[in-house]
Amino acid sequence: MADVREVGDPVDETELAIEGALRPGSLAEFVGQQKVRGQLQLLLDAARIQQRPADHILLSGPPGLGKTTLAMIVAHESNRPLRLSSGPAIQHAGDLAALLSSLTPGEVLFIDEVHRMARSAEEMLYLAMEDFRIDIMVGKGAGATSIPLDLAPFTLVGATTRSGMLPNPLRDRFGFTAHLEYYEPEELERVIERSAAMLGVAVPPGPRAEIARRSRGTPRIANRLLRRVRDYSIVHGNGRAADAAIVDAALDLYDVDAIGLDRLDRAVLDALVRRFRGGPVGLGTLSVAVGEESDTIESVVEPYLVRIGFIGRTPRGRIAMPEAYAHLGVASPESVLGFDDL
Repeated sequence: MADVREVGDPVDETELAIEGALRPGSLAEFVGQQKVRGQLQLLLDAARIQQRPADHILLSGPPGLGKTTLAMIVAHESNRPLRLSSGPAIQHAGDLAALLSSLTPGEVLFIDEVHRMARSAEEMLYLAMEDFRIDIMVGKGAGATSIPLDLAPFTLVGATTRSGMLPNPLRDRFGFTAHLEYYEPEELERVIERSAAMLGVAVPPGPRAEIARRSRGTPRIANRLLRRVRDYSIVHGNGRAADAAIVDAALDLYDVDAIGLDRLDRAVLDALVRRFRGGPVGLGTLSVAVGEESDTIESVVEPYLVRIGFIGRTPRGRIAMPEAYAHLGVASPESVLGFDDL
């Protein structure tokens, strides 16, 4: 979720400039996702040779893996302008019609969280993607007429964290679909090394590996933690280097533990293990227990905890796995895990 910023705030403008600077500007600079990069390169090269807009692209995967960055790279390497929007902002067919009709030939349209568009807008998008045309309804009732409106050819780049929520007719109209995977620690170290050089702070291999280990396989988190380490170095060091002591102190200050769990992660685990004795417990009950929205737990907290084997999802609800007990230093009671329900 984007940070809320006040317009004209110089500090926020600096932060925006830093965020933009840390994004790679080309596929060659983009770290990780090697297979997806190769597929995208072929797609863009073919479009360039044929002098046509690239096929529509769907990027799916967890937050923070580079979907927005790849959309920017598609526009940059195609030498085309980029228009940014999001699914929640398109709640009426008229919203989409206004957006599409203002596109210039070959422009790249990026729609983040494309699965959250209104159904009426989705149905309009089918025809726009396929024939570069939309039908505008004029009037109401028996006197309503449909007026076709031709669109400039464009490339749609859709991003989604929940590809299963996309209707099949929409998914099928994308010429290329890619799923972004979590990063390996070695790839995150390369991300951190590049970002540290741009931020002007030296991070030796050991501390670099420590930041990568706590970044949950996500470049966005790696860059965020690196910036907090940089801040700690400015206040408590020389601002130009971050050794192991500075990295540990900074990440401890921000409640990021040795495997990347933060306060909310540990609150969910603690409630599941101690309050509900390992579960099973429903998502709604768990969200009330930790004072957080169920959507946040399901989309932000749960995927990583499931991935590392700390919690399990059963028909009866969430359960704590033995690894969760071990991480919290709590003895795992017999028969509390409900493995028969898995």
